[in-house]
Amino acid sequence: MSAKAHVVTVSDGVASGTREDVSGDLATERLTEAGYETSASVVPDGADEVEQVLRATLATGVQLVITSGGTGVSPRDRTPEGTVPVIDRQVPGLAELVRAEGTRHTPFASLSRGLVGVVDVGPDRPGALVINLPGSPKGVSEGLDVLLPLVGHILDQLSGGVH
Repeated sequence: MSAKAHVVTVSDGVASGTREDVSGDLATERLTEAGYETSASVVPDGADEVEQVLRATLATGVQLVITSGGTGVSPRDRTPEGTVPVIDRQVPGLAELVRAEGTRHTPFASLSRGLVGVVDVGPDRPGALVINLPGSPKGVSEGLDVLLPLVGHILDQLSGGVH
């Protein structure tokens, strides 16, 4: 059985139905193509909303969670703040890798405050990886380009693999 992945679109516009979820759909498609059993949800911007959906998603046994949106500097961009209480350890090198790839294409990528972290679920269940990506389709695509080749290795380690 393939690993379970979940995409969370964090957007007031998508949540209210006034914007199309292009980034979330793109992430879902890419993860499915990569062999993950993928589901998706949408929440409005805000730290509390992000924390609640992450906790609920992880409780279902999902091993990979991608958030899209809410990583910038706008007043309602609070995805990192909602992620911090859920993850056990940050993996700053991966977040830096996403920003570095993005800045090759636009200096605005450096404004992303997205995090990458792991959740240590416990001895009966493998851990999980949580990745905050920007809300733009280009940011999601570039982020997945650099991270997807690493995800299998990370999930194996979180499952107790020795490397």
